[in-house]
Amino acid sequence: MRLQDKVAIITGAGRGIGQATAVKFVKEGAKVVVCDLTPESVEETLALCKETRGEAMGYAADVRDIKSLKDMVDATLAKWGRVDCLVNNAGIVADAQLKNMTEDQFDNVIGINLKGVFNCTKAVVDTMLAQQSGVILNSSSIVGLYGNFGQTNYAASKFGVIGMVKTWARELGRKGIRANAVCPGFIATSILGSIPEKVLNALEEKVPMGRLGRPEEIANTFAFLASDEASYINGAVIEVSGGLVI
Repeated sequence: MRLQDKVAIITGAGRGIGQATAVKFVKEGAKVVVCDLTPESVEETLALCKETRGEAMGYAADVRDIKSLKDMVDATLAKWGRVDCLVNNAGIVADAQLKNMTEDQFDNVIGINLKGVFNCTKAVVDTMLAQQSGVILNSSSIVGLYGNFGQTNYAASKFGVIGMVKTWARELGRKGIRANAVCPGFIATSILGSIPEKVLNALEEKVPMGRLGRPEEIANTFAFLASDEASYINGAVIEVSGGLVI
């Protein structure tokens, strides 16, 4: 198993891509901290992890709450003694055209999707530096590369986490720590729940592969990047979109 005995913290792991990533990681032998905002979501993912006989612990935390994140890292170290990988996956949407977007909509998305990534990484970086090893993986989006109608806040946040990865790859690479970003295309998760079926069908038609992506396909990418098989990949931005932007 490619992640045997590695310790990973995954944020936004209560559903969708984060949940699929947690399950994939435990299947690959990792010890996983399932982090999400609500205890109910954490418990749901933990149950799925236990079905695979994987080793996991849950932690309900808001990525905007630095103290809570530090407590989570302390609990992880107390249980398993190290942190090998952080998957910064927690994120929200609050879409509106620029002329209609409120300050709260902008601030909430930036606070979770961008500042939350900074907070989580700050919480683990000292541990990784002490180990002289670690992997930081940011969940971005093709929207962070190309923009999207009605998503000023989301595009800005996802572009920002790519900038963080590029910077951390330079700063931390000499210390044995790799940083990379994954940019999913349109993935069949609840985040698309508010989009009308007609629009979803149109999106599928734009994808050369003719379908939306599955959360497991993004999870597979994260698992590869977290593994020693990706030991020379640092500062990369990998699109997983079915060829949507060709």
